Amino acid sequence: MPEVEIQIGGRLFEVACQEGEEHYLISASRILDAEATTLGQQIGRLPEPRMLLMSGLMLADKTAGLEDQLRAAQDLLAERDAELAQLRAAPAPAPERIEVPVVPQEVTDTLAEIAARAESLAASVEERAAS
Repeated sequence: MPEVEIQIGGRLFEVACQEGEEHYLISASRILDAEATTLGQQIGRLPEPRMLLMSGLMLADKTAGLEDQLRAAQDLLAERDAELAQLRAAPAPAPERIEVPVVPQEVTDTLAEIAARAESLAASVEERAAS
């Protein structure tokens, strides 16, 4: 088991940890050291047990605040998930009725007559051109 030397509140400690977890221990010790340093600046020199206790309590307070924020975020996410599920389960809106004007039969007949005349004229022009 590797031992890591850490510094907290200006004091050195040797702490054992699992193989490969040294960087976690060093990271955690830096957080605790920051709290101990803040305490030392505010209160002055404290006995080691008192410094560690106060630093731990400050970190626990911050952790409790973060847990409250996390719980509130999870509650909001659950609300949004429920709203999304409700929207997905809701029936699709009824299709809108769209009315398209119908072309009167007279117009269709007139266009067919004009097309027939145009074809007739084209045929007579082709006959004249061929002769």
